[in-house]
Amino acid sequence: MDIKERISELVETLNKHSHNYYVLDNPTISDKEYDKLYDELRELEKSSGIVLPYSPTLRVGDGVLPGFNKYTHKGKLWSLDKAQTSEELIEWDKKNRKLISEYNSTHEDKLPEISYIVTKKFDGLTVNLTYDNNGILSVAATRGTGEVGEEVTGNVKTIKSIPLKIDTNDVFEIHGEAIMTKEAFENYNKDADVPLKNLRNGAAGALRNLNLRETAKRNLSAFFYDIGYNEGTPFKSYMEMMDFIKEKGFPVDDYIVKCNTIEEVIEQGKYISDIRSDLNYDIDGIVIAIDDIQTREVFGYTVKFPKWAIALKFEAEEATTEVLDVEWNVGRSGRVAPTAILSPVELAGVTVKRATLNNMDDIMRKGVKIGSRVFVRRSNDVIPEIMGVAEEGENAKEITPPEKCPYCGSDIVLEGAHYFCENSLSCKPQLVKSIVHYGSREAMNIPGFSEKTAEALFEKLDIKALSDLYSIKKEELLTLDKFGEKKADNLLNAIEGSKKAPLYSFIYALGIPNVGLKTSKDLCKRFKSLDNIMNATAEELISVEDVGDIVAESILEFFSDENIKKSINDLLEAGVSPIYEESNTEESVFTGKSVVVTGSLENFTRTTIKEKLEELGAKVASSVSKKTDYVLAGEKAGSKYDKAIALGVKILTEEEFLEMIK
Repeated sequence: MDIKERISELVETLNKHSHNYYVLDNPTISDKEYDKLYDELRELEKSSGIVLPYSPTLRVGDGVLPGFNKYTHKGKLWSLDKAQTSEELIEWDKKNRKLISEYNSTHEDKLPEISYIVTKKFDGLTVNLTYDNNGILSVAATRGTGEVGEEVTGNVKTIKSIPLKIDTNDVFEIHGEAIMTKEAFENYNKDADVPLKNLRNGAAGALRNLNLRETAKRNLSAFFYDIGYNEGTPFKSYMEMMDFIKEKGFPVDDYIVKCNTIEEVIEQGKYISDIRSDLNYDIDGIVIAIDDIQTREVFGYTVKFPKWAIALKFEAEEATTEVLDVEWNVGRSGRVAPTAILSPVELAGVTVKRATLNNMDDIMRKGVKIGSRVFVRRSNDVIPEIMGVAEEGENAKEITPPEKCPYCGSDIVLEGAHYFCENSLSCKPQLVKSIVHYGSREAMNIPGFSEKTAEALFEKLDIKALSDLYSIKKEELLTLDKFGEKKADNLLNAIEGSKKAPLYSFIYALGIPNVGLKTSKDLCKRFKSLDNIMNATAEELISVEDVGDIVAESILEFFSDENIKKSINDLLEAGVSPIYEESNTEESVFTGKSVVVTGSLENFTRTTIKEKLEELGAKVASSVSKKTDYVLAGEKAGSKYDKAIALGVKILTEEEFLEMIK
């Protein structure tokens, strides 16, 4: 075999393995084997000077471009009309049905009953790829005006999931969205001199960066959803087009749903809005498009938009506003953390006035100052976070940490990236938050411990340690505001009942840094007693599932603190006797199995089904692949259901699932 043939063989083999890894999520070769083939290809290319236009070595992003050339798209990239409410969608649907009725009343070639295809509206940068009649990616361009964009072929080739060569003899253009995942964003920002402000800017900046190596470092992804120009056989429906896109090896989002009524579309909009914050990329709505291509041709276009498609826009999760001041708060671990006080701004349906700043390192890295205008992001009910600076402001001033604890006046010390108040015994915020956590349902399960009640116990009953809770008298509680006979009895009974809490609840209640409820359960299952956990070595701790070096170090440091040892001993002397019960449950049919949940379930929420599956020993995954053992499908199961069928993955109904776990 000559060099050219070997190069061609290596390119084909490596591209196939990359497709399996990045698009199908189904690795078919080890990293070591891939690297060996890749290094051989690179050496052959270097020695021969032969580099095929679809070689995977072109993805590394070598070189700096002199600039971007203009590119005229073969087919126009249209904008989408937008709806903000369900009422607007209903009106749009009425117009569509009226137009079809009018057309069918005057034409023999009848249009079919209307059906809509719903997809996510990705918040990235639109790209248009042109493949020649040899199936080679010849040009990649930005959207631009919709008719003329900028050529970014070198940049797009760094996106590993995009095929550089496909099986086709027809020239066509395909539209997609280049995106940055949350993982890629966080990994890039760890080492970035200038951190990215948000996912969209991260993707857009990468594709318009003349330094291709910088583009490659951003590790972009992409989803494809439309053929804008096609010299091959015309498509009869959008679903047929999407099948073509998948068949040719382009990355396609799992979610694509067919709806026959606008009410179904609206329900899908609510569903996607609900799971929006769980996605590892940004979306800003859904796209609704008529499935039948002939109907699309009849409907046509306005000057700006296709009449056969519309976007339902979600409320923004990001906005810009001014930092008015910084407030320093103390948590139950003693950590003194900064919170930005903001000029009020409407975001995701609420008025936002505060945002987290994490620590001084984060403040310095992002360049945040008092008086600067910043990007603020909010997902669900999580406190908003400042992502970066939009504009510094004329009179902006530096943020400086306090020299003393803002609550008790004690010295604060810098440990790692965070400041801590050293007064763990009588600093009010620390103890109040510790009491609330200690009594929470997942911990010692003592109902009635709101932060307001904990503050009253601290201030009026002199409760300065967790063990003091067990010496509270009824007559003392009756002196507190809003405490009557019944409320006092209930709290005292709950406190008494907590003495026999499960061991894992007690471990979780102690508030060990980096140790959540699941890790507490895993520790108890492995060591079976409080003494064994407190005296465990680093090697023994790391042997526990999901306990790595950082968690093990947190546990060791926690139990080596003399004050903490005394606090635990005081609790035990007060009568707390946590119980470890050996589980007699044998391994379930789901132990070690990969399970994906799709659709809505009758007996479980998203959170409770995840907890139940993990309790059964399953690994809960977010996407379907050949590694998936089961797909648990509820009502309105989406594209994950279809993918499971295509891959031959076992699908369970909720009834079948409940029967299996009886």
